[in-house]
Formats: sequence, C-alpha cells, structure tokens
Amino acid sequence: MPDAARIVDRASACSPGSDPFHGRVVPGARDYGVDWRFGIHAAVGGDHDLPNPGDMLCAALASCLDSTLRMLAERLGVGLDSLRVTVTAEVDVRGTLRVDPQVPVGFQAIRCEVAWEPRPGSDPQLLARLAEAAEYSCVNLQTLREGVEVTTRFVESGVVEARRG
Repeated sequence: MPDAARIVDRASACSPGSDPFHGRVVPGARDYGVDWRFGIHAAVGGDHDLPNPGDMLCAALASCLDSTLRMLAERLGVGLDSLRVTVTAEVDVRGTLRVDPQVPVGFQAIRCEVAWEPRPGSDPQLLARLAEAAEYSCVNLQTLREGVEVTTRFVESGVVEARRG
C-alpha cells in the first residue's frame, strides 16, 4: 500500500482587504473550523501584534518534533513525564528589505531545544536512540535541513460576470 503512505498537507492564506499587515491562514485540506490570524513583524513595518509567519514556521517545526518524539517514545516504551520543544529562528531582515544585498533573504539559523523529563530509571541508550530516531523521522526538521524544491504559480482570479439572457 505505498499509495496510502503518500499524503498531501495544505494551508491557505486568505487575506481580503487593504491591510497588508494582517491576514488569516486556514490550515488543512478539509474544514477543521480553525483559522489562524497573523501579523507582520515590526522589523519589516508591521505591528507584531499577532504571530508572524516566522513564528508559524517555528510552531510547525516544534509541533512536528514534539509529536514525533511522543509517538516514538510510546513505540519504544520510553516514558516521558514532560516534554517541551522550543524552536528559535534568526533572520536578518536587511536582506528581505533589500537594504543590504550581501544579506541573504531567509532565516540564517534555526535551533531546536528539547527539554524532556524521562521517567526515573530510563535507559540512557534508549533515550539516545529515541533522540536520533526523532530527528531522523521528523518531516519538518528533515525538510528544513535537506531542502526541497518549492514552486510558485501566480494565477489571476478575476470576477466572473453574471450575464442576463
């Protein structure tokens, strides 16, 4: 059943109106009844009054690594009393603002910190195996580390005129 292993994730940003500093993202291909408001960081002219796209990128990585760790811990029989994954990303916005052409556009560093409390008596070798397996199996982590081709297509969506007969 290789076809069953192929999934497609998706999200849509739907931001009508004239406010360039706020919008909404709808995660998923089906209606979960969830949308996330976002804002733009003050460093690029926004109010930074809501999570910005960089925060959402960090959240995607943190949630992926968290869930991967917990699923693998259960499979390996490793008890975790607590788990906290913190992702920090650094970007120099002079690149995106075209202030300094020597500064690349994009994050220059992303760090993941995993603070966990394994159950007392946990085997250190099993914990090391869990950490290695989680890094290997975390889709978002591997995508960011290894890169992936990203394509962009711009499509004009005009208003369809209703014709009377």
